[in-house]
Amino acid sequence: MSLSWIIPKMGEEQLIEQLRSGDNKAFKELIDLYRLQMINLCYGFIRNQEDTEEIVQDVFIEVYRSICNFRGDSKLSTWMFRIAVSKSLNKVRKNKFKNMVSSIENIFEQHSEKSTSLNPHQLMQTKEDAKMLNKAIDKLPENQRIAFVLHHYDGHSYLQISEIMNTSISAVESLIHRAKVNLKNQLKNIKI
Repeated sequence: MSLSWIIPKMGEEQLIEQLRSGDNKAFKELIDLYRLQMINLCYGFIRNQEDTEEIVQDVFIEVYRSICNFRGDSKLSTWMFRIAVSKSLNKVRKNKFKNMVSSIENIFEQHSEKSTSLNPHQLMQTKEDAKMLNKAIDKLPENQRIAFVLHHYDGHSYLQISEIMNTSISAVESLIHRAKVNLKNQLKNIKI
């Protein structure tokens, strides 16, 4: 179950109303509820802790400043995730970062820590494979990359991704399928 879809203690509508009235306690609750999820999401695109913290702060500032413009067409969390994805992609474009997904190297490192049978050469190869996978994901078309990262690294369901990306569930399924096919074609020689 994704924590990003937990309804606040006071209820989403009440939280929104309190945010609109400038209630600092409501804003603190919002940050407490979504900060970690925002960090994970943004880090998946940025892969730099300092920049991630800056973007997350910008997301919450934008939410605070523009909560009065929130129409309620989606969940508050969905609206916030859209802002986070947009800000993350803008940061990536601005800085021309090459790595657009969460640290796959960490996944391989965790795997290698669990597998004590790997020798130093195998560990080096695993890290090299992770770098190649990062590069392959970076080459995916933007919408495929977003859907793939949201699903495989942030654990969002197709429904949640469709809401975040403002598209249909079938479009999300198609994007993720095409991303997998493209990655498979790019990574034929890698054993992951």
